[in-house]
Amino acid sequence: MQFPLPLAIIEDQAAIRETLGDYLCAQPEFECVLIAVSVEDFLRQLPGLKVPPTLVLSDIGLPGKSGIEGIPLIKARAPEAQVLMLSVFSDAARVFEAICAGAVGYLVKNTPLPQLKLHLLEVAAGGSPMSPGVARFVVQAFQRQPPVPVAATPDARLTPREQEIVAAVGQGLSYRVIAERHFISVDTVNNHVRAIYKKLQVRSKGELLALTLGKRG
Repeated sequence: MQFPLPLAIIEDQAAIRETLGDYLCAQPEFECVLIAVSVEDFLRQLPGLKVPPTLVLSDIGLPGKSGIEGIPLIKARAPEAQVLMLSVFSDAARVFEAICAGAVGYLVKNTPLPQLKLHLLEVAAGGSPMSPGVARFVVQAFQRQPPVPVAATPDARLTPREQEIVAAVGQGLSYRVIAERHFISVDTVNNHVRAIYKKLQVRSKGELLALTLGKRG
């Protein structure tokens, strides 16, 4: 992880946007490269940036396209960007929709600013943070059945360790925490994740969670 991390904020409510900007942009770990009031505004500003954002903190209820509708558009224009949703909504349907669209995490707007900072750093470190109520929904979805998306052929089935990695990612754990839990290195976790992505033909944690949760719906 190389600091400062290029950060973009998408929020249409001026008071919230200013609060987020004043706090996060003052943190030495972040460089605020873009602050937008909508997905469309984000896309308009993006071509003029010298450094594209690798972290995007986005509201859901935006004018024009919603934050969820904007995720694939953001990813198409800024492929390295990891999108963390920040919303007043915490219902299961919106959480699942955001994950399916490619969000790496989902937080509610009453998250304290210092905690929000830590969650953004967790995203940069490979984690998928979620507010407690949101995380409970995801964990319950994994617990309903063994957390193994079964592939079409035996050769593509996940190993027991890969199944454990998928479950841990679903709980929002960072690669560092996963490594510590299983007494392996972070590099080994990365290798497992690459193997999982290849077997399941996904390209991100959001796609992995969407695939896994979808097989339990």
